Amino acid sequence: MPTSLSSSPAWLDFVQAVHAAPRDGHHLRILPAGGLQVDLTAQAQSPALDRAGAALLAQQGFDTARQGLFAGAHVNWTEDRPAWHTALRAAQPPAPVAETVLAERRRLRDFIAQADAGQAWRQVLHLGIGGSDWGPRLAIQSLRHTGLKRDVRFASNVDAHDIESTLASMDPRQTLIIIASKSFTTTEPLANLAVAVQWLRDAGVAEPMRQVVAITANVAGARKAGLADAHIFPFWDWVGGRYSLWSSISLPVALGLGCEAIEQLLAGAEAMDQHFLNAPLAENAPVQMALSGIANRNVLEYGSLAILPYDSRLAHLVPWAQQLEMESLGKVATADGTPVGMDTGPVVWGMTGTDCQHTFFQWLHQDAKGAPVDFVVCLHADHDHAQNHRILVANCLAQRAAMLSGKPFEEALRESLATDVDPARAAVLARHRVHPGGRPSTLIVLPRLTPHALGSLLALYEHKVFTQGVLWGINPFDQWGVEFGKKLAQRIVHELDTEGGGADGWQDASTRHWIRSLAGT
Repeated sequence: MPTSLSSSPAWLDFVQAVHAAPRDGHHLRILPAGGLQVDLTAQAQSPALDRAGAALLAQQGFDTARQGLFAGAHVNWTEDRPAWHTALRAAQPPAPVAETVLAERRRLRDFIAQADAGQAWRQVLHLGIGGSDWGPRLAIQSLRHTGLKRDVRFASNVDAHDIESTLASMDPRQTLIIIASKSFTTTEPLANLAVAVQWLRDAGVAEPMRQVVAITANVAGARKAGLADAHIFPFWDWVGGRYSLWSSISLPVALGLGCEAIEQLLAGAEAMDQHFLNAPLAENAPVQMALSGIANRNVLEYGSLAILPYDSRLAHLVPWAQQLEMESLGKVATADGTPVGMDTGPVVWGMTGTDCQHTFFQWLHQDAKGAPVDFVVCLHADHDHAQNHRILVANCLAQRAAMLSGKPFEEALRESLATDVDPARAAVLARHRVHPGGRPSTLIVLPRLTPHALGSLLALYEHKVFTQGVLWGINPFDQWGVEFGKKLAQRIVHELDTEGGGADGWQDASTRHWIRSLAGT
């Protein structure tokens, strides 16, 4: 099992190498990976740091863990099961799961073929939350420029304003409803399914469940809810929710974009899988991104990571990556139960460029600490407005360069003196124009936004997070923090349903007050 980092020799060497490594961007470092280019020039780098990173990976058992991920070992050790999402996108899945994985692929494609042949369903409503929602939502939003065959919409929030506004302009007789819930017990999609089924009944649909499809690991639960086997697409307990896009969770994507788009999405992810599995460590993009992330979080003490896609179609990449990183990381114990002893993940946030430049870039440029940034950009656009794309890319490159180089006082003073004849005032204004610089960043370049490139991009982040989990000695595949809050919510729902009964004892004073207040409304 991996060891804790806190005071290990390899960790201490890594810390020293990070502090000594230049962060000036003078040495070009671009790693080709799965059809993408990952530019790490603006991260800390040196031959000594490469050696220290390799020693740290060896100490933490990275190679064994990586092999285990692809072989179906129980890398999700707290739940005693594999995390075998790589098997779902392999052209030839591993033998132990090949038959079932390929069978479900065929079922999904046959369902799409029958729907297309019968011109069924002009609209699709997808009901999920978290990993069952963000992956399909991201894929549809990012790739809709390739041509939508059906109008695919999403409702995830249990706040009924979400589903009501989504249903308002949909045709109940031409809508297929998909409920995606691994456990088939998740509160939000089940509550929204009840609303959607009632919507069908109110519209005069005699057998509403004939217009419902379930994607779940709990087949019995879906059957109990009234779904026929032909409308149940199972996946397995070894598929984590935030890694489930590669399973039948992709059904709304296939309905919206077609099966070829799904094939290319899987192929892109598999290309990144092969890069992660086979590329030398120094040239391995997910591994090097992970090491840079560890250096930024634990050595240089940056508390957050900004993800800034300079492509409006990738707006949902930010919350998708936010869930991937912040649900996978942020754990407190290693495999043997001992405390990790250090921070295990950054806050992840961001927005699309160039909107973000007019929102929080002041803080990114001049705050005393700031944050590392992942810039994501496409070399080629899918529109005819070449000048707009040049401006977009120029802004991406310029902001990254400014964060790296900064502006020293001497340069700011020259600028101020050029516009102000009073030297004393110019010196004061120059202080306001100083930019610290030295801000680390990674530039991820897609050739253009295709299903293949998107699949590769998502797998890049998945493997980066896995590698960081190995380095910290934590399990990136469980989510006990999520489960704790959900259980308390169930207790509070029960107490609200019983008009505040039992609303004392376990709660704090404020929670008890609001349970009683809301139960009386």
